[in-house]
Amino acid sequence: MSVIHVNKNNFKETVTTEKTVLLDFWAPWCGPCRMVSPIVDEIAEENADLVVGKINVDDEPELAQAFGVASIPTLVVMKDGHIVTQSAGARPKARILAMVK
Repeated sequence: MSVIHVNKNNFKETVTTEKTVLLDFWAPWCGPCRMVSPIVDEIAEENADLVVGKINVDDEPELAQAFGVASIPTLVVMKDGHIVTQSAGARPKARILAMVK
């Protein structure tokens, strides 16, 4: 499955699913975000059982604020519409996959 570019208009339909949701809060100017982005893309392609979304914090400050995002990249895992885990900073693929399991 490909990555969904999440905004306030499609947020609710993106996270209202029976699947586990991985959200990547990022910005184009953020170096660590550019390191994590291809990893998140790989995870989306390799795991059809996940919904993977990216939220540009510059374009969607309300969503970033709603999740208490203070630094980026921030990865959020949701199940049944609730936050299960949240972490800030670049993570290797294995650690991100461990978050969603």
